[in-house]
Amino acid sequence: MVRSLGQRRVTVGDEDVRVAALRTAVARLRRQLAVLPADFPDRAIAEDELADLAAMTGHGVPEVPRLHRSLLLIAGAIGSVSALSPGLTDVRHAVELFGDPPGR
Repeated sequence: MVRSLGQRRVTVGDEDVRVAALRTAVARLRRQLAVLPADFPDRAIAEDELADLAAMTGHGVPEVPRLHRSLLLIAGAIGSVSALSPGLTDVRHAVELFGDPPGR
């Protein structure tokens, strides 16, 4: 399912499986964040960026630089909230399916 250089994009029906994986990971992390009772200073930033990522998955294949930027903002906002670590890892893996941003 993962695409490397030279391979064609894998789809299920009309949907790119990378987009589906990202949508699933983002939804899972959003649910985990929603039920987290602890409040932390940058929670709103994480929620906003996750909402942006969710919206991007509804409009075809997202821009790779934007995905990486959102991932960095979410990781920075969540910080060391260990309860969210597995969900953040899933989002990171889903973003990595899109490859590195241009210029790397």
